[in-house]
Amino acid sequence: MHAAPSAGENIVAEEKAQLDFSQDMSYGDYLQIDTILSAQKPLSPTHDEMLFIIQHQTSELWMKLMLHELTAAIAHIARDDLPPAFKMLARVSKIMEQLVHAWDVLATMTPPEYSAMRPYLGQSSGFQSFQYRCIEFSLGNKNAAMLKPHAHAPKRLALVQSAYEAPSLYDEALKLMARRGIAVPASHLQRDWTQPYTASTDVENAWLQVYRNPAAHWDLYQLGEELTDLEDAFRLWRFRHVTTVERVIGFKRGTGGTGGVSYLRKMLDVVLFPEIWSLRTAL
Repeated sequence: MHAAPSAGENIVAEEKAQLDFSQDMSYGDYLQIDTILSAQKPLSPTHDEMLFIIQHQTSELWMKLMLHELTAAIAHIARDDLPPAFKMLARVSKIMEQLVHAWDVLATMTPPEYSAMRPYLGQSSGFQSFQYRCIEFSLGNKNAAMLKPHAHAPKRLALVQSAYEAPSLYDEALKLMARRGIAVPASHLQRDWTQPYTASTDVENAWLQVYRNPAAHWDLYQLGEELTDLEDAFRLWRFRHVTTVERVIGFKRGTGGTGGVSYLRKMLDVVLFPEIWSLRTAL
């Protein structure tokens, strides 16, 4: 004798939900869930390593999306197509906000818990993330030394090298301003894109022309504010990284060989779009 269908079963039947996927693609098939969930392979016997792995794997997934949006935004700016670029840059800022909150989860790992698994990490470190390096290069923080950690992996190196050699987001923004008739110095339009960006009073004056008359340069003005949002979010992401590392390992050296917290604090001083910030004092 069969039991009467439960209320839940009746709802599923009433809604005519598809339950048989023997011939059709399911949610798990589309997202390749089995592949994703089999990618966590702890090396230590500690309970907390799973948190450490998932924290970093999910961050890499978010960074993949960030690069997808950032690369497309740069391309749209290069061809004077700003509305899609604005949407993409706004999405990048939101991804960074998501990653800020992700550090809150890792911060639940205590120093003894991390110390128990640290010997199993070897020399692996987030410092070696090729996607993060591509993001930094795309945002203008160029550093030739940061190509070396990827020399052993030709496909990754090619991606990092490409971002290193290409004009950054800010470079393309300045080139766009020049095409719109804003006086941007030639030194910042025709330069070696592999070199770190150098702040310029003339570039600040170019942005001031935009910000002092937003109505006449509305889309450039909006671009300036999108860049401000982006760097604001990036600073918060980096700051939360520093505080989480200090909370979990203190001032021990990082597994990648850097000073850990000391290195990350130095990175906080890097300004990606300097004139976007300095112009505010001059307004």
